Amino acid sequence: MLQVDARELQRGPVETVGRLEADDATFEGLGLALDGPVQVAGRLTQSGDQDFFWKARLSGRLHGSCRRCLTDMTYPLDTDVEVLFSADPEAADDPSVYPLEAPVSRVDVRPAVREELALAVSAYPLCREDCAGLCPRCGADLNAGPCGCTAPER
Repeated sequence: MLQVDARELQRGPVETVGRLEADDATFEGLGLALDGPVQVAGRLTQSGDQDFFWKARLSGRLHGSCRRCLTDMTYPLDTDVEVLFSADPEAADDPSVYPLEAPVSRVDVRPAVREELALAVSAYPLCREDCAGLCPRCGADLNAGPCGCTAPER
């Protein structure tokens, strides 16, 4: 349940557990190559009259290319997030707060899932930590061994 009725939150914290498929509209336009669903497990707590704190773990898999050797790869994406949702007009300009419309009737954590997932993606994914990359002269994959390149340096 990734959309929580505010009345439930008045009774206490609510577990937010769900799964968003890779083709879910939440991820539209992000340009992420998700390889399967994103699992969401968290806890949403009312922390003020119109403020809500969400602590969660997002888990999924991405498809991409190693930045050193350009090999196609699938790699895990796991991130812990702590987010504040608020209907307080004074918090509306704070980029770290997800705005809500007052009076709050429902808290939808999906916008936070979208943004926090995008922020957690590595800009430089590697197929492995010790990836040797490509030969700058001949382009051979150095993970397979020395290239034996005899091309002159330019």
